[in-house]
Amino acid sequence: MTTPALRLEGLSKTFPLGRTLFGPERPGVRAVHPVTLDVMPGETLGIVGESGCGKSTLARMLVGLLEPTTGTIEIEGAALDNADPAVFGKRIQYVFQDPISSLNPRKTIRQIMDAPLKLLHGMDAAQRRARIAEIFETVSLREEFLDRYPHEFSGGQAQRIGIARALAAEARILILDEPVSALDVSVQAQVLNLLADLKARLGLTYLFISHDLAVVEAVSDRIAVLYFGSVVELGRAEDIFRAPRHPYTKLLADSAPVVGRPLTAPEAKETELPDPLNPPTGCAFRARCPRASERCAAEVPMLAEDAKGQAAACFHPLGG
Repeated sequence: MTTPALRLEGLSKTFPLGRTLFGPERPGVRAVHPVTLDVMPGETLGIVGESGCGKSTLARMLVGLLEPTTGTIEIEGAALDNADPAVFGKRIQYVFQDPISSLNPRKTIRQIMDAPLKLLHGMDAAQRRARIAEIFETVSLREEFLDRYPHEFSGGQAQRIGIARALAAEARILILDEPVSALDVSVQAQVLNLLADLKARLGLTYLFISHDLAVVEAVSDRIAVLYFGSVVELGRAEDIFRAPRHPYTKLLADSAPVVGRPLTAPEAKETELPDPLNPPTGCAFRARCPRASERCAAEVPMLAEDAKGQAAACFHPLGG
């Protein structure tokens, strides 16, 4: 069997709250419940969910910006050690949501591009110049841009620079955290086409995080749906929104605006996420779910696959 490009085993994150002035230490906030996932080489795994569901926290753990509370991360079968950021940098890189603010305003683009080549690969000046020229050609940017500062670029150009910086580390896996949400619609298409071209040419693996369901469905091979820090549905992109099995996935799909379709209120009993300081028992989605039963209040549903391999964490799945 092919070794997964990325394997997550029981990965979770709990943020401690500390103790009150006179009281005992308070329990922490669990932002990500234990996640177990395999991402195969050359695959694009889309990750969707509402704000606060744990998407960005999960992404930051994958690139070493946050240390997991539990679990392990493996890249191509090798476990990563959080104590060595250089190991992360050579294997997995992060493309940020806001392209302008992710670039250091005090440095030229050449200085920004030099950093990963010097720190991760130890290249000398001549090697760095040649490699940067090669990368800029790959992302369709002119070399004259290298002596400019980030504020001199449009959002689309800045995002190309962010992608170029990730490629400079020669990582095989890119974490794309809302990479086009801050861009105009016309520019979004250009960046998405660039990402698809780079994936095909360089054999990259993507984790594509977004709240835009249409974009995720268009670029992903599989989709993981997160709710309140847990994966509640996982399956092929063409199946997830065409025939969702979890009621939350259907809620997301029904809530997304579509050109030519009037907005309708989705079928749900509540609209708010649970309180992370007082998490509910059983299924976290049950207060919003029209199919909830007494069992949902007492037990936590686990991911279970159907005959097609589409997994849902639900006692009363749609179409079941």
